Amino acid sequence: MSKRLDGSSLFTGINSGLNSTFSLISNQYKDGVTLENLNKSLTNTNITNTSLGSTFASYLTTNFNNVDKNGDGKITADEVQAYMNNIATQGLTREQIMTLGAANGMTNSLQETVLSHFDDIDSNHDGRVTNQEINAYGVNSRIEKQKIEDINRVVNNMSIFYGSDSSDKYEGSIMDYRYLDDKES
Repeated sequence: MSKRLDGSSLFTGINSGLNSTFSLISNQYKDGVTLENLNKSLTNTNITNTSLGSTFASYLTTNFNNVDKNGDGKITADEVQAYMNNIATQGLTREQIMTLGAANGMTNSLQETVLSHFDDIDSNHDGRVTNQEINAYGVNSRIEKQKIEDINRVVNNMSIFYGSDSSDKYEGSIMDYRYLDDKES
């Protein structure tokens, strides 16, 4: 049986990447994390040579107005944290997962699973997936898979009992076997 699907590493990794990049940029530029400094950081080798720097700096540049809630032209540590709290409660879009997921070290299998089953995971269909939705999908998928395996096992055992020569998996109701003799008469 597969391991439970857990998206907490995704959210933790993105939080860590944004906070680390914010700290790195704020230490490089004494006048704070402004849009101008974010653009400069994209060519600053002290930042772009880090594993997360360029991806998260680019993301902060693109989403500057969403993070700078008070509109003063600077992103503060509190604003980054508030933005991450919003992502944690509201969820991540496909684009955020594709952009930030790979950059934060998320396993390819988790990212592929979440992206390929995004519409199924997004249970409220708001275009975002939360950690709770990812966890619920993993649990529900495992339960559904087990139910199907159990039904197939029972049906196949019934098939053996009634002497069916079919090697195909039966997909009807178990009750169909009760009346098998009547149907064949």
